[in-house]
Amino acid sequence: MRGKRAKLAIIFMAAAAVFAGGCSRSVLNYQIAECIGTLDKYENNEPVETPKMKAERERLESEASLNEQKEQIFAQAASLALSYRYEEAIALLQNSEEMQDDERAAEAVADYQKQIDGMYSYDGDIVHLCFTNLVTDPSRAFDGDEYAPVYQQNMITLTEFTNILTTLYESGYILVDIQSLAEETEGTGGDVTMSKKLPVIPQGKKPFVLSIDNLNYSSIRNGDGVATRLALDKEGNVGALYTDAEGHDLIGAYDVVPVVEQFIAEHPDFSYQDARGIISVSAVEGVFGYQIEEGKSIDYEGNVQTVRQIAQKLAEDGWRFACAGYDYAYMNAMSYEELRDDITKWKSTAGSVLGECDILFYPYGAEVDYTSEKGAYVIHQGFCYLIGLWPEGDHLEVNSTYLRQTRRTVTGYMLENYPGNFSTFFSVNGILDSAR
Repeated sequence: MRGKRAKLAIIFMAAAAVFAGGCSRSVLNYQIAECIGTLDKYENNEPVETPKMKAERERLESEASLNEQKEQIFAQAASLALSYRYEEAIALLQNSEEMQDDERAAEAVADYQKQIDGMYSYDGDIVHLCFTNLVTDPSRAFDGDEYAPVYQQNMITLTEFTNILTTLYESGYILVDIQSLAEETEGTGGDVTMSKKLPVIPQGKKPFVLSIDNLNYSSIRNGDGVATRLALDKEGNVGALYTDAEGHDLIGAYDVVPVVEQFIAEHPDFSYQDARGIISVSAVEGVFGYQIEEGKSIDYEGNVQTVRQIAQKLAEDGWRFACAGYDYAYMNAMSYEELRDDITKWKSTAGSVLGECDILFYPYGAEVDYTSEKGAYVIHQGFCYLIGLWPEGDHLEVNSTYLRQTRRTVTGYMLENYPGNFSTFFSVNGILDSAR
């Protein structure tokens, strides 16, 4: 109270000095503002905010808020356009009240429409490149022990995979969702009829499909320079758990999934409308590095919850899941009963954790005869995207009940023995890791 009275006394003294000595109002304002702590806060150092100043302040704040909202909308539209979602970007700009009188919005809409007009329907071959686990540290993986041949023949290195992605990107390839290659039409009775759908992509671009074969990490020994499981990092993103040479456990871009995510984050135009790849899993050796069956792990319930959380995040990011059967065995050699039991067991284990799945990823590419009882069973179980294997070509067919595509498996063995199978897409010599 005394401090307030002292301030008032100073103000009255300053005012008296003005009237006695002819001091200007601006000087008085300065002295009073300095005294009460509002120096430079209001226009002309007025000690309080006048109605006029308040109105001007509110106008400027409203204008700044509107500009901030506009910039956020522009950024969202630009992000959509980077992944070729031009229609959504246009709709965002046209339907936002804040953008109605903004000339930049009209210019952006015109540019996005121009990009749409430049798209074309691609009717050529669509390659499907299939990968396995990645070797992060070749010096430990390729050390000559009994595990080395598995890593050398069945996997490629992280460096090689990154080189392949970079080469594909620089060559105009864009990642597409396999389910964008077929149109599914539901009839009045609930039956779904499929038909071929040509991907509509920018001029100069070529589509490709990416997949991971049987992601269970069962053939990996911890400490060998290869990631041992998928895991969620502190931000809730999917990474790979990797143990470095000093024994530190790290979660990051050490396997296909997080490396693809990192690459798309750096090159958003590599993915067509946020497409990702296909992750095929069996179940007999677990899923994503976790045993999910009772009797195979003392913490199988916790593992089920972990896998479910990882799968949910993967699905949100755009990844598709594929059934590789419970045992990851040759389905063409199974009897009808064996195939039925294999699929049923997969659905009750991996399928129950991953959710609905309509992609069948044939182990070793061993497809069943689609005119047989086994073929009818596969379709009846809801598998309408069927992935086989053809290392020397790219086959894609769509009929009324399924889409069938072949994949090319990219492993160390294939790179070494059949480099010509990949020459259309990348030079094997150009992507090889010098540590191999």
